[in-house]
Amino acid sequence: MKRICDINEFSSKNPYPVATLGVFDGVHLGHQKIIECVLQHTRKNKGESIIVTFDRNPKDFIEKRPPSFITSLDHRLALIEEMGVDYAIVLAFDRQRADMTAEAFIRNMLIERLGIKCIVLGFNCHFGKDRQGNIAFVRRLAHKYNYEVYECTPVLFENQAISSTAIRKSILEGNLRRAEKMLGRPVSVRGTVVGKSGRGRELGYPTANLDLHHEIRPPRGVYGTRVRFAKQEYLALTNIGLRPTFEQEPFVGKDEALEIEVHILDFCETIYGKDLDVEFLFKIRDEIPFETEEKLKLQIEKDKEILLKRIYVAPSCEK
Repeated sequence: MKRICDINEFSSKNPYPVATLGVFDGVHLGHQKIIECVLQHTRKNKGESIIVTFDRNPKDFIEKRPPSFITSLDHRLALIEEMGVDYAIVLAFDRQRADMTAEAFIRNMLIERLGIKCIVLGFNCHFGKDRQGNIAFVRRLAHKYNYEVYECTPVLFENQAISSTAIRKSILEGNLRRAEKMLGRPVSVRGTVVGKSGRGRELGYPTANLDLHHEIRPPRGVYGTRVRFAKQEYLALTNIGLRPTFEQEPFVGKDEALEIEVHILDFCETIYGKDLDVEFLFKIRDEIPFETEEKLKLQIEKDKEILLKRIYVAPSCEK
């Protein structure tokens, strides 16, 4: 998939570009249905598939709230790429973009810049100034700008349309099983490995400390996880919390409320500055303080034993 951050750099001679529009936070089952619909129309017409998204959540910008994602931009683009999309157009969302009318967006961005011949939208997609753009609005302009329009119906879970809001709530509450069913895959985070004190290595259990780039994470505790790095998979113990056994260190960034430390089993590479994908399989225990380092080490060994036993018996996540 080709990622384009300047829409003026897009160049294609394909006669039938098919596009959809959205933030796609989480790339959940509802998003996947929309993207698969784009791919179906692409294959049918020998066209090219295009995802138009933004470098930030428009709601965060408009409501002046701090960023918070299920999946950061890089994370969700990686998930979209796995589905086989041809292009991802990442638009900067600023005041000028926020003030652009829905028709101006269709005309200037989709038709004149990208040459779109088919637009696929979810049932609740809104865009443009005052959120005036939706599937009905796009249909009304189809004849004027000579494109086809297709609507994707929602994917339901427990009789409700799957949404990023519902998934975010489940993750923050620690209901990983529920979130997994809406995502269509295990809850995961993507973070950059940053340097800290190296205390884990001194204990004999080196950890990768992650900067999550505004991604949310499950509540405090120790989790059985699976790490994806350099096209390989590893089992890992992941601790989310305040490291109560030791003096707390400064957080990575202003958005960090809890530290996330990943002890990867049977792994000895130096990976500072690299990105890790961490999938949450199940919660092992709450985070608790230990009186001595030796007691902490004994508990880590017990945690490792639980992980190795349960991964082959119950690989799905639990609440």
